[in-house]
Amino acid sequence: MAVTKTTHKNQELARLLTAASCALIGSLSPNINAADSWDVDSAFLLYSESDGRVSAAEPVISATKNYDEETKLTFKIAADTLTGASPNGATPSDQVQTFTSPSGNGSYDAAANKQPLDDTFKDTRIALSTNWSAPINRDWAYGVGGYLSKEHDYQSLGVNGSLSRYLNQKNTTLTLGLNLSSDTINPEGGVPTGLVQVPLNNSSNEFTQRADSDSKSLVDAVFGVTQIINRKTIMQFNYALSTSSGYLTDPYKIISVIDDTAGANFGDNFQSSGRNLYLYEKRPDSRLKQSLYWQTKYQFDNDDILDVSYRYMFDDWGVNSHTIDAKYRFRFDNQYLEPQLRWYTQSKADFYHRYLNSSDYTSSEFASADYRLGDLDTYTIGLKYGYQFADETELYTRFSLYHQESSGDEGYGKLTSQELYPGLDAAIFVVGYKF
Repeated sequence: MAVTKTTHKNQELARLLTAASCALIGSLSPNINAADSWDVDSAFLLYSESDGRVSAAEPVISATKNYDEETKLTFKIAADTLTGASPNGATPSDQVQTFTSPSGNGSYDAAANKQPLDDTFKDTRIALSTNWSAPINRDWAYGVGGYLSKEHDYQSLGVNGSLSRYLNQKNTTLTLGLNLSSDTINPEGGVPTGLVQVPLNNSSNEFTQRADSDSKSLVDAVFGVTQIINRKTIMQFNYALSTSSGYLTDPYKIISVIDDTAGANFGDNFQSSGRNLYLYEKRPDSRLKQSLYWQTKYQFDNDDILDVSYRYMFDDWGVNSHTIDAKYRFRFDNQYLEPQLRWYTQSKADFYHRYLNSSDYTSSEFASADYRLGDLDTYTIGLKYGYQFADETELYTRFSLYHQESSGDEGYGKLTSQELYPGLDAAIFVVGYKF
């Protein structure tokens, strides 16, 4: 998935219901570890978008202390560094455009007929998490955990817990998970007021009137059923509910106001006080998301494994999405190959607009030109290779290609000659070692 501006860089996905200890199916047979042992999984990820956009490097290490078959303590640490250029939300133009940097201390230009990209984008994130899971008795188990994530302009602190009930001689597992988090956003230049004009620089009073920071809270809950169908098939169903409130706007995203009056400038940037009019985006201060998830794993007689899943998500912003993910693991003694195909599609949010019109922009209550809230389709093709050594350690690597397509209103006048919805291609490479 694409890496985007730091404040909304997939925080929702990174902490959701998996962090609440309702993990997805790991294997078809129980993972029996030696008592009083450690399992360590270390990996390094490289991510690179086309056209000089975002690049990321992320080392991750996870260590699990096994006290017995069901009692475990897990620690995880991840660090990522992001650089490159990120779309700021403005539309391209047949003229060079100049934008104020997020801090207000500088500016950057977008060439004529090119997508405006903020090339000042850079960030480093450190994330720590821990989880304890243990049985209560033969029919019940629980898990508790917490995490901390820190970036220069974003901090997140959360706790999670889960309760599992075993039925049918442990062939059926019911799991309820809960995750609570509190996030603080302190963007460069302060928190801008939504749908007000972007100032030229920090000499404007608008910068001095900004709040230093804002906050949001998230509550995520999941109810899951895992069922062993037979010795070769396992299936899982999840219902997830996520509610967030507070500052949900991306402080770095803007939206263009386009001139829709008759004349030579029809379809180009609207001029206000002799300069282009850009507004800061504004999103609602609450969001309720719900999703349904199904996954099935089947092991063939030759030990190959088919893994298929489907997820449907809908929310009160008007976004609906479908995700289909399929993997097939070919096993060759102590090696395996696992190709993957993934398709994702979503509808746009009710307040998504690629641009606003000069004749009615003042009547907008909410507006965002962030492509992640628009109509889009993504396709991922990947291949994973693993080699398992005699001492049960494993070396693995995965390479994936990601393609994104966006669509929407093509505009009018001069806008029709611009590429308003450019695609995105990215490459992802992972290498890891388990011991």
